[in-house]
Amino acid sequence: MYSNKVTLIGFTGADAEVRTNNDRSLTTLSLATKSSYKKDGKYIEHTEWHRCVIFGKLGEFAATLKKGAHIQVEGELRSRKYDSTKTNTEVTIWEIRVNSILKLDRAAKAAAEDEDESTEEEAA
Repeated sequence: MYSNKVTLIGFTGADAEVRTNNDRSLTTLSLATKSSYKKDGKYIEHTEWHRCVIFGKLGEFAATLKKGAHIQVEGELRSRKYDSTKTNTEVTIWEIRVNSILKLDRAAKAAAEDEDESTEEEAA
């Protein structure tokens, strides 16, 4: 049995890009994730950028995502090769072929609004 499943939580680095080719559209997202570690008493942060590719109806939803959106994506890790005209070499890139997107920032905003409302009610 095999498994190829990736789950990432991060922020989009730019607005989603939609491309159409032969009546098939695809949406790409750039997703940033961060990690940190301690070295010599200082925290070192590292940002990793992930290319996400989304097809179909989910791609239409993904096309509405703007820079800075906090999302969780699930999908599978895929590699593909192409010939670079700049370097005249074959280049391998890694992408996440997304099959699920969960928008996280709406829940955070709703929770903050609820807190504001309860604070106003207590003050009254």
